[in-house]
Amino acid sequence: MLTLEQVRAKSAKRLEGVAPVVKAATEALIDRCYAHGVWIVITQGLRTYAEQDALYAQGRTKPGQIVTKVRGGYSIHNFGYAIDFALLLRDGRSVSWDTLRDDDKDSLPDWGEVVEEAKRLGFEWGGDWRSFKDMPHIQMVFGLSTAQFRAGKRPSQTQINAAMTKINKTEDDDEMTTEEKAAFKALQDRVVALESTNKLAKVPAWAEQACVNAKAAGLLDTANDGSYDFYRMITVLDRAGVFGVKGGAA
Repeated sequence: MLTLEQVRAKSAKRLEGVAPVVKAATEALIDRCYAHGVWIVITQGLRTYAEQDALYAQGRTKPGQIVTKVRGGYSIHNFGYAIDFALLLRDGRSVSWDTLRDDDKDSLPDWGEVVEEAKRLGFEWGGDWRSFKDMPHIQMVFGLSTAQFRAGKRPSQTQINAAMTKINKTEDDDEMTTEEKAAFKALQDRVVALESTNKLAKVPAWAEQACVNAKAAGLLDTANDGSYDFYRMITVLDRAGVFGVKGGAA
């Protein structure tokens, strides 16, 4: 059984370089989820333009599977205002992107519980996007576009202060209303529906080696019955070298 401090330590390096407000919100997210019996680990934080361009080249001008749609400067990760997460399993080493997993045995998918806590802290969730569902991705953009970030615009101090006030609220202060509880239930149902409709019958050929590497590294319990997003994320992390083999990320 890992302590909260040990769970926090798993994500410390990935939070280096992210915006202070995002770092504070992410640390609060880790703490809140742990208090509810859900462990998470941050798999991606700041990504440089050069790292983004290298990923974009994969499947285009360099060998490999296409893992991202955008060049450097077109991902919120490039500015330190986004993170990706995964569920940390009870062995303290393996991770999972199974959005239906329920390790805390409360009859609610752990993934949905993380997303709901993230939204309460002020994050936006990539699973809400219409054109591309990025289930592990959460971000704080304060109404700014990537074009504005590229141009050097950043959240105002007033926006940062308001965000920090929300982050620093205790969960007792932040008790859900009846309407919020109904919205939470709808979110859980949506996560279940998204995962069920996107499950693949077998591991795609392009993700097979990544799954082998993840299991060999002890970071994946099973590669079966995953969704397209699950296999995509495994491939992304494998190419980023997370499993001990240098590659890329989305």
